[in-house]
Amino acid sequence: MTSIDFFGGVDEIGGNKIRVKGENGSFFFDFGMGFSKANDYLSEFLQPRKANGIMDFVALGLLPYIKGIYREDYLRHIGLNYQEKPSVDGVLISHSHVDHVAYVHHLREDIPIYLSRESYLILKALEDTGTASFSEYLHLKKSFQLEPKLRGEGYKRSSAIKVDRDIRIVEPYKGFDIGDFHIKAAPVDHSLPGASAFISENGEETMVYTGDLRFHGRNPELTHKFVKEAKKANPTIMISEGTRIDQDTNISEEDIEERAVKEVAACKGLVVVNYPVRDLDRLLTFYKVAQDTDRKLVVNLKQAYLLSLFQGDDNEYPELGDVMIYKPRKGWGLVGNENYACVEDEWICADDIASAESLRDYKKWEREFLKADNTLTYKDFQEEPQEYIFRCDFFELKELIDIKPENGIYIKSSTEPFDEQMEINEAKVRKWLDLFNLPLHNKLFHASGHANGKEILNMIRAINPEKVYPVHTTKKEKFLELEEDGIEIIYPTVSQKS
Repeated sequence: MTSIDFFGGVDEIGGNKIRVKGENGSFFFDFGMGFSKANDYLSEFLQPRKANGIMDFVALGLLPYIKGIYREDYLRHIGLNYQEKPSVDGVLISHSHVDHVAYVHHLREDIPIYLSRESYLILKALEDTGTASFSEYLHLKKSFQLEPKLRGEGYKRSSAIKVDRDIRIVEPYKGFDIGDFHIKAAPVDHSLPGASAFISENGEETMVYTGDLRFHGRNPELTHKFVKEAKKANPTIMISEGTRIDQDTNISEEDIEERAVKEVAACKGLVVVNYPVRDLDRLLTFYKVAQDTDRKLVVNLKQAYLLSLFQGDDNEYPELGDVMIYKPRKGWGLVGNENYACVEDEWICADDIASAESLRDYKKWEREFLKADNTLTYKDFQEEPQEYIFRCDFFELKELIDIKPENGIYIKSSTEPFDEQMEINEAKVRKWLDLFNLPLHNKLFHASGHANGKEILNMIRAINPEKVYPVHTTKKEKFLELEEDGIEIIYPTVSQKS
């Protein structure tokens, strides 16, 4: 008998961890972080302790206590048993937002991770450029390992043991098997590349899992094809997201582009914009805005790295040489002619110090981009602010101190705050904008990654499953309308099974 256990995504936005078990084989749909629950207990400087393995996460209700799925080093370090074989046969990743993938870090490396190539590239960027404590998605660095000292007696801590996870790239609609389950990945449109729904069948049940999707992005044809293919499968069960089930309108990327062109064209100074770093469709939107207003889009080093991974693919994204890359002052800040270093009792201007010395302040992956001809610094912004659109997120607002923008504007092209911490950060942003007299433009500049309520209900009616489990929503009652169509709505509950 096929069973479904929900360990996240129930009565919350995100946090999907859904286990499907059959007579032969089992897998998870996603293994993500639940933002609302995490924010109840944690903050930027209050994080779970690595020293306690998985147990801080378990105690806070962020991870389920399931035997046979977690990494050996985290279990044995705190005296827990480690099973010889994993108790689940795979994890299907719908997309690379952390509310769907973050807790892969805690899984053992011999559990296969199935995901699209684009999702793989985004996780590579997160792993290579990130600084978070728990971000080992594609590889696992074994912790709590001691090795003999090269000289003398005793041991030293080892940090060099790195193993590859069992990563399996899935092709669109090309089937693969997990036990007696035959599964297909179905690309859908979302607010980052590579999002997939999944269609699974094992003789008992045919199951459709939407992941996160929309119909109003730059690639709606992907989602429409998924709906057609899911309908052909005659599913008995559908697990559907419902983030915006209570809303009935959309803003498209084209809407944002048209609105932004008007605002940017009227601006005499620097345009500062904040949009999600992994949303390459939004990058494309503001790249087009820059073209239409005779400006150049400036991205940070992390987005440059991500964009470089997508070069050469059949997509609309700009080439790396078509955007500008911002070089921030880091470490000693040896940039420009206003910073100095002492050399043999003489203070020498940064411009007169060998460039190799200034590169010491940057990580190895950053240095490759700083050698390019399309890099710029705060000096360039000061000299010709009207030439640029500067993508600047919350943690880069300090760059404005160097840039000193005048007659500029700030466009917020990201979601509105939906929890207390986000509201606190939003208030801080407004303080920064007041400090530099940057007018805030934040109305109708964000396109959601999720379908609205009418689209979700019509999608489910078109696919016509026997049963629907609403997840990734706090408005599950809105799905009850489908019972008039003969579709049974089942409210999932958080499983207490192990």
